[in-house]
Amino acid sequence: MTESYRGHLKSSADLRTSYAAVRAGFVELALEKNRRATPFVEEARALKVSASAAKKPGDLKKMAEIRQGLLTAAGVSGKATKHLEESDKDDAIGGLIANFLEPAGDKFVEELVFRFLLTRGDALGGSMRNIGGFMAQRKLTRSMISCLRIAGAGYSWLHTDTQAWADGPEDDTGIEAHVRGLSWTNRRGPRTLLYNLTVPLVGNNIDLCLLNRGYAALTKEDFSKPEIYIAFGELKGGIDPAGADEHWKTARTALERIRKAFAKHPVLTFFVGAAIEAKMADEIWNLLEDKAIANAANLTDDDQIAAISKWLCAL
Repeated sequence: MTESYRGHLKSSADLRTSYAAVRAGFVELALEKNRRATPFVEEARALKVSASAAKKPGDLKKMAEIRQGLLTAAGVSGKATKHLEESDKDDAIGGLIANFLEPAGDKFVEELVFRFLLTRGDALGGSMRNIGGFMAQRKLTRSMISCLRIAGAGYSWLHTDTQAWADGPEDDTGIEAHVRGLSWTNRRGPRTLLYNLTVPLVGNNIDLCLLNRGYAALTKEDFSKPEIYIAFGELKGGIDPAGADEHWKTARTALERIRKAFAKHPVLTFFVGAAIEAKMADEIWNLLEDKAIANAANLTDDDQIAAISKWLCAL
């Protein structure tokens, strides 16, 4: 029987990420960063307009409508704000005004906006560190939903924020940005795919977990039963070639840990990555040929993602 990966991979060369794909990936990251920065820029504009009504820095203390903006400019994050007393917040704003805004003279509003953006930019940088994984999950999810739709199969989805399941809507534009799980039924029975699940038998968070249960039938106790698991996958969305090897080592270790944990109840394992260098591609290909992993795909190749999505939907 032809191995599953043979349909979209002929050799290790097919797994390698091309220069064009790396370049396109960096452009996509830049566009996403700009998209995510837009709310911060608009907040800064709103802060500037309101603060411009102040004749001197001290007047800002009396402007309740920009209090949160002042705290942000003082370097206090939204999370930290929740743990501070009002007197602590007053001290932070007072320090901002005395140490930075008053020395700026009649440019105090510009100084305020600059410092606001510094803090917001730091928050953006933190969220961008995980953006590769988010974009990878989004792309794979959209591909899987497309496979299910083409097959005429209905699906349900788990909302990342509300943790509530719902039937897939007729118009599911943009839904992939909020999905933490998918559930459907194929000819073998009900299936559920969950992202970022901590599996008790392994003791670690696993990127992709395919279960032989429908979401409605799943109980908390089920996750400790090895027989409910069909496949596990590692998904690495970082496009920077400089970090590719480190990402692969992490994924390979995770897949080996899974295989050992499920030695008595064999499961399928697979790998999907955006940045795959030549040496990595050779290692992955050898694992496929040795049947150590069941499938693999390069995230930057749309045909490969469609193929591995079809495979997952049919397991």
